[in-house]
Amino acid sequence: MSASRLQLLKGHILPENKTQTMTGPPSPLTTHVLNTGRGVPGSNMALSLFRQNPSNKAWELITAGTTNDDGRCPGLITKELFTTGVYKMHFETEQYWTSIGETSFYPYVEIVFTITDPGQKYHVPLLLSRFSYSTYRGS
Repeated sequence: MSASRLQLLKGHILPENKTQTMTGPPSPLTTHVLNTGRGVPGSNMALSLFRQNPSNKAWELITAGTTNDDGRCPGLITKELFTTGVYKMHFETEQYWTSIGETSFYPYVEIVFTITDPGQKYHVPLLLSRFSYSTYRGS
């Protein structure tokens, strides 16, 4: 099989716009937004990660980003910054729905959770439709 034929096949198996190179170590905390109404990833959704200050209960911003084409936001937090405590992921759902020409009941979604063992991996997905959402601790 010629090299050009293999490149063509690779393009069908792994389309260039769907491959992603992640740099750096993997985050111990991940998320995945899924638009369950359309059955597609929730891409280009702004989100922010916060940790609650235990002494004054104020939310402190750790990072902000946007979900990629697959609805994921790699690199949320490093292992060094990932400590025990209460965290919050804030998803800008209204902006997301507006960007795809729809409206929704929820202007944003916040998921608050407690980390007791920062040595574990935590996956916190968001399953989203215009009038409902759910989440769970995945692996």
